[in-house]
Amino acid sequence: MAERGTLAPVPRDTDTGAAMLRTLHDEHGAALWSYVLGLTNGDRGQAQDVVQETMLRAWRTPAVLAQTARSPRGWLFTVAKRIVIDEWRTARSRRERVTDDVPERPVADTTDQTVDRHLVLAAMRTLSAEHRAVLHECYFRGSSVGQAAATLGVPPGTVKSRTHYALRALRLAIDELGGAS
Repeated sequence: MAERGTLAPVPRDTDTGAAMLRTLHDEHGAALWSYVLGLTNGDRGQAQDVVQETMLRAWRTPAVLAQTARSPRGWLFTVAKRIVIDEWRTARSRRERVTDDVPERPVADTTDQTVDRHLVLAAMRTLSAEHRAVLHECYFRGSSVGQAAATLGVPPGTVKSRTHYALRALRLAIDELGGAS
């Protein structure tokens, strides 16, 4: 028998080691489970993993199984706490959480707008300079017929007719480029 404060030799026999581990689990498993469940905020799956890893480390550390002078409970609790801390620090603890709430707002898909913009610009390049100028003033700058006439130096009637024919030509150019649905 070992003296108080010393360790008894651990048998190399697998069956004896397994029996000692079973005894360790029977004596301290419930308390360890309860402690770890609190550390993991009630996550039963994670708590099971931590208890299992703690017991595995105890089995790999024969001195823990062979302690005769004092209880190995302190060692078990310390190891379990360190495992929880290590998991918290690693990416494994940042696993995906399933929830009913969407964590971020959906972003609008601007692909169609971008394609339309490029299509209109390509179609605009096919127009005459006068038609491009009148569309630019009236639609892109938002000028009235009178303001566009003053800016372009043409009568208001000319702005109206150029706008009409420019829009027709633009529609035809877009159709030719394959943009009409």
